[in-house]
Amino acid sequence: MLSRILIVGAVLFFVCSPVLAGEGLLQQAQTMFEPIPHQPLALENNPLTAEKITLGKMLYFDPRLSASQLISCQTCHNVGLAGTDLQETSVGHGWQKGPRNAPTVHNAVFNLAQFWDGRAKDLAEQAKGPVQASVEMNNTPEQVLLTLNSMPGYVKMFEAAFPKAEPAVSFDNMAKAIEAFEATLITANAPFDQYLRGDESALSAAQKQGLALYIEKGCASCHSGVNLGGQGYYPFGLVEVPDSEVRPAGDLGRFQVSNTDSDKYVFRAPALRNVAQTQPYFHSGKIWDLEAAVAVMGSAQLGIELTADETQKISVFLEALSGEMPEVVHPILPPSSKDTPKPVLTTKVAASGH
Repeated sequence: MLSRILIVGAVLFFVCSPVLAGEGLLQQAQTMFEPIPHQPLALENNPLTAEKITLGKMLYFDPRLSASQLISCQTCHNVGLAGTDLQETSVGHGWQKGPRNAPTVHNAVFNLAQFWDGRAKDLAEQAKGPVQASVEMNNTPEQVLLTLNSMPGYVKMFEAAFPKAEPAVSFDNMAKAIEAFEATLITANAPFDQYLRGDESALSAAQKQGLALYIEKGCASCHSGVNLGGQGYYPFGLVEVPDSEVRPAGDLGRFQVSNTDSDKYVFRAPALRNVAQTQPYFHSGKIWDLEAAVAVMGSAQLGIELTADETQKISVFLEALSGEMPEVVHPILPPSSKDTPKPVLTTKVAASGH
């Protein structure tokens, strides 16, 4: 209960704080947000090298990490679709549908933790989850290692990427390589980044009005920083519980990780970078229209009914968060050998997920 009071207090602070215009708006924005850097961040305990990034890129695109050899990281986090899959919830092994919408992989390196409930501390830990989830890639670490070791091309690449590791091919190193590649998937130089760096002409007059409303109404209380979100956990339905389709009663969010009552229906605040391109919205994936999503957040989180004009202006501002997408060429993958395990194709109906 105390955490919810603190969150409400933070929202009220933002709502009650005056929003300045012109140069004052820029200065205020610079205290709340940061531009995305042009270069990838250094990773903790996982130095970025060209060899590791190249290996991680191949693994990211390789469906042989899945039992069916049909599903790769790219399947649900398509780098050509702003790092998402345009599905309410992703389709995995045996045509199963998971219960949560796939978050974008772009700029995910800036998030506090991974998955909607924050159960993975970083991208390396996150990479291990879908590989083993029965609803997603339905594989095991042992089978993954058998597959990778069956291909001499991969063995050589692991040895180049992890020259001091023994053995070089390991499930942990697979995850670290994928993390290294994903750390490069940043979308710098959005109009809002240019604005934060001092170019006031980078935003249109309408976008500046939307930014002012975004701050004034309290959106920035949960969606600030470099990724405009991704840095904290908040109850979805803090003030008003959304429709049961938008917030399914059976998905208790972070409670499933912490087993703490106050974490029921608590989720990591999604990052809003490229949000105009990452529909559908929310962990349920039930809202496809950005203005409708803004309206839901106004009532559910802030306890206010935004006017049509306000939701439109805030949405126009959010469009300024679309950055330059990294150009990623699909790699040529090492060929399978006679020892590479054969695909396992099954059809299931159970669900688990992101």
